[in-house]
Amino acid sequence: MKLDRPVTGGPCWAELGTSDVEAAKRFYTKLFGWRPTIDARLQAGGYTIAHLGDAAVAGLTPLYQPAQPVAWNVSFAVDDADAAARRVAEAGGAVLLGPADVLDAGRFVVAADPDGAVFQVWQARAFAGAGLFHAAGALGWVELLTREPARARDFYAAVFGWSVGGGERYPRWRVGGAEFGGMVTMDDKFPHEVPAHWLPYFAVADVDTAAADATSGSGSVLMVPTSLPEGPRIAVLRDPQGAMFGVYRAHQD
Repeated sequence: MKLDRPVTGGPCWAELGTSDVEAAKRFYTKLFGWRPTIDARLQAGGYTIAHLGDAAVAGLTPLYQPAQPVAWNVSFAVDDADAAARRVAEAGGAVLLGPADVLDAGRFVVAADPDGAVFQVWQARAFAGAGLFHAAGALGWVELLTREPARARDFYAAVFGWSVGGGERYPRWRVGGAEFGGMVTMDDKFPHEVPAHWLPYFAVADVDTAAADATSGSGSVLMVPTSLPEGPRIAVLRDPQGAMFGVYRAHQD
């Protein structure tokens, strides 16, 4: 079983912080067929929500701090953002921002795990998160790349109540019996300067076409389209501003 909606402890949103929101809108609209709309309220700071049909599927935002990297960020749903922030600190992570309210939409925290992988927690009010999962152009999987897998298991279990299955080669994160992501151990093949991070994967109808479209749109391919043993076909891409993300072939009924 896989998650098909936001649930407590599971991924609920993916948000791109980028140096060029207009260029990102063009790139992802071509790649995924998104329909971006800007929140016109001054307090929203230029926040853009991407839609597929009527469903919100991802956020795009300008960089708010000079040191903020261009990157995709993954948010996980919680019932109480303040309590989640306390659990992060108690488990050896760091609270980087918040807890803070986002207008009437919800309350959020930006945090980092003990290996430095940044993530967000989201306490929903008016906005629950993504309205579509696993469809072409929508979020469907999240992956932690870390140099401290044992510590990551303990940390995320303490913060979100996750369990781990799927074997040692590619452990898979679970919440409430549903799988929603995996964990990759960063070995010597990863350059030392690449930090631990969360990587969102978006579903596509055809991985090879998506990789070609990313390249033609001035992005790049970091991992060529690959069919996994007993798994989907995937690729890892980078947008023109430098944000990394994955794509996988959406299940065809």
